[in-house]
Amino acid sequence: MTSANRLSPLEMDAIASRHPHLLQGSSNKRLRTILISAGLVVYLIFSWWFFSIGHVLGNANWGIAGTYLADWVSYEVRPELKIARDKTMTIDFQRNSPLGPNPNPSWVELDKETVTRTVEIPASATPSAKPKASSSFSFMAPGSALGSTDAASMQSRSETRTAEVITRAVITLNRSTKIEVADGLVTATHRGETLTMAVDGQDTVTPQGTLPAWATQKRPGEKITLAFGATGWAEVEGDDVSVRNRFFGWANFLFDTNSPFFGKSSAEVLSLITSGERIDPARSNLGLAWNNVLYNAEWQHLDVWTKLLQTVVMAFVGTLFASLVAFPLCFLAARNITPNFLTNQIVKRFFDFLRSVDMFIWALFFTRAFGPGPLAGMSAIFFTDTGTLGKLYSEALENIDDKQREGVKSVGATPLAVQRFGVLPQVLPVFASQALYFWESNTRSATIIGAVGAGGIGLKLWEAMRTNSDWENVAYMVLLILLVVFIFDSISNALRSRLIGQKAH
Repeated sequence: MTSANRLSPLEMDAIASRHPHLLQGSSNKRLRTILISAGLVVYLIFSWWFFSIGHVLGNANWGIAGTYLADWVSYEVRPELKIARDKTMTIDFQRNSPLGPNPNPSWVELDKETVTRTVEIPASATPSAKPKASSSFSFMAPGSALGSTDAASMQSRSETRTAEVITRAVITLNRSTKIEVADGLVTATHRGETLTMAVDGQDTVTPQGTLPAWATQKRPGEKITLAFGATGWAEVEGDDVSVRNRFFGWANFLFDTNSPFFGKSSAEVLSLITSGERIDPARSNLGLAWNNVLYNAEWQHLDVWTKLLQTVVMAFVGTLFASLVAFPLCFLAARNITPNFLTNQIVKRFFDFLRSVDMFIWALFFTRAFGPGPLAGMSAIFFTDTGTLGKLYSEALENIDDKQREGVKSVGATPLAVQRFGVLPQVLPVFASQALYFWESNTRSATIIGAVGAGGIGLKLWEAMRTNSDWENVAYMVLLILLVVFIFDSISNALRSRLIGQKAH
């Protein structure tokens, strides 16, 4: 519109006065938008205040969250130094160390020497057995030969022993983090800061100077915890220095420390499998390698895969039985198919009862009834989905087009034929689509109910989480669950799209 054709303000006012309804709608719409936006802002402010979101975010321990996430994609090696009263040490690694039965990592430097010690061996707490007297009369006076022999046996004795001990240990976690233990002092260096702690070989640790931000001690003399972020952490006590050195990756994922393939490179393993001399005369190297992978003691691949398959089967069988039972019952619940008020209400209330109790609660009931295992999980899925699918199926029946049913009825078809040719073609694709969706959804639900003992990988996942140390195993199982859900989601979507396409035809 050119300036010559543009209306003046006076003309606009005149039009508004003659036809107020033309501008009233737009102004009401703008006012409604402003009110809704203002209400949303007020609600968000109220929620922020009511739930103290700012306080929660400000006091959240983000360091613990970061360490927790790092545990999913890493493993720890845990050297532990035991400090004696004479300031010498011995070193030990955790049981089932990922480095094998005789760990000797390059990042642990030890100065050793052989010492000769006189060790006091305490007397036995159990007195030696006395011979029984043949009669109550004895010619031996109290405190004579037998009594003095027992007294001598109760005295402690000294023994000289020679042992190799550690006089100095240096544990290097990375370029900026190092722990040195020598002469009753523990020196920790992290990001340019140094903390020295005195240990007495018994139960007291004393920091020399102010604790840096990465060191904490609840009370004087108690242990000091050193947090090094994603690198790891350590605990210093009066007679013990425990170090947790974290490395990225999953240790021994294919072969555990008991496998003959442990510690070998991929090229060495491939060479052994293809052309190497048999390690076990009873089987080929390929069969031995596959057996070692399946029965890996640290990752338990076969058990995890079996439990995952159990979860999938549990979801499939529970959903299948629920669909088969809900299918005939939904015809009794649909008012347009079964015009009987009492029958409709009984079946609908039965569906309400089944679906009103959550699947998790049903799983607890059936675990108590049948014991832990997949039967409890299948029963929980079956009960819950029978109620939900029955309700959805009956509502789909009540929304069908009656013209098709009336057309079949008009040619004199029997009531069964009317349902077969006038009703089923309309609702069968919907029924199948909903059943497929519930099957895919129950694959996830079966994992949750497995945590209460209903079988499947959920129980194994819960057991790994309860140890609070095998988070890499938890991540492994979570990734497997995600992979299975993605696969079945794709299959379900493809089948549902095909069914809807057939219906459109």
